[in-house]
Amino acid sequence: MSTSTKAQPVEKIRIGPVVAAIWRNETEKGPRFNVTLERIYKTDQGWQSTASLGRDDLLVAGKVLDRAHSWIHSFQSEHETDEQAAA
Repeated sequence: MSTSTKAQPVEKIRIGPVVAAIWRNETEKGPRFNVTLERIYKTDQGWQSTASLGRDDLLVAGKVLDRAHSWIHSFQSEHETDEQAAA
């Protein structure tokens, strides 16, 4: 029986209800990263998410995105150093 696996982000950064997911995409030039942003909330039907942000979410979203940027930069810096050491 074949099972399909859903792609998973390489990292998730969360502050309160705001979550950034970092996705890795392999290219001919090496990995590239994209970030999706969502706000999670709970309803009677369980956890839901939306791309809509309220006033009080905006500064939190900025902090989450700053951390996502730092994570990507750190990952790329580490791997550039590893590639240079291997050469």
